[in-house]
Amino acid sequence: MRTFFVSFFLLSFLFSFSQNGIEKHFKVYNTNTKEITTIEQIAINAKNADVIFFGEEHNDSAGHFLEAAIFKALHKEYGDKLALSMEMFETDCQLVLNEYLDGFISESRMIKEARAWNNYKDYKPAVEFAKENKLSVIAANPPRRYVSMVSSNGMNSLAGLPKASKKYLPPLPYDTLSGRYYEKFQEFMGGGSPGTNNPKIYYSQNLWDAGMSNSIYKFWKKNKGKKIFHMVGRFHVDEKLGTAAQLQNRSSKLKILNISCFSDDSFANPEWEKFKQLGDYIIITDPGLKKTF
Repeated sequence: MRTFFVSFFLLSFLFSFSQNGIEKHFKVYNTNTKEITTIEQIAINAKNADVIFFGEEHNDSAGHFLEAAIFKALHKEYGDKLALSMEMFETDCQLVLNEYLDGFISESRMIKEARAWNNYKDYKPAVEFAKENKLSVIAANPPRRYVSMVSSNGMNSLAGLPKASKKYLPPLPYDTLSGRYYEKFQEFMGGGSPGTNNPKIYYSQNLWDAGMSNSIYKFWKKNKGKKIFHMVGRFHVDEKLGTAAQLQNRSSKLKILNISCFSDDSFANPEWEKFKQLGDYIIITDPGLKKTF
């Protein structure tokens, strides 16, 4: 009975979008072939990829539809050789998340005790699909309390944490990326605005990236042969920087495919060349669609 209701929910979710013509509100572009493509083709072309990054805008309704649709397409191609990884859950919540996936606790209990994001409804279809098909879900992000420690007291403050706390973090000291990622971060934060030149803020950003990359890497080492679909804010993975670069530093053997999904005012006639550096696939969504929050 539970499986029936989960399946019904997912079908209703996808059908409701189809009824509203969601397909008309996104365009998928392969930056290698420079051609329009489909989510099904992305899944097929992911054959040699170990990790598929989906870089989202957190309130993009079309983007959330696409996350679930691509995850489902990957499962159709690769079956149980697939896992879901999420920025939206923190590493110290893995046990609670597993208890929910295994049917021991209710969704409401999981949402509360795993500190699910306020817009969890946007990620529910992918989580429920993983649950129904017995796929692993990785709580990838380091706990926010430790990121706050770095923002306030610097990255060296983590060294004094007890061993039990450090198991939720990447190996210390973690990498702090320079070059293009630092430049992008400065631009994003407003250049010379107050606080942007404070290295602690940038190092806290690096902790997110180092932590997520470590969570993905640890799972991959134990489950070689499985593909990992990681859902994350696109700033973390655009241009294969941030989390993607940290992961590549952990193992150059890992094959990464990244998708950058975002709304843009050029949706009616996108300038693909303008965005080609962002990912292997670019998905532009209609900015006229209602945001999820």
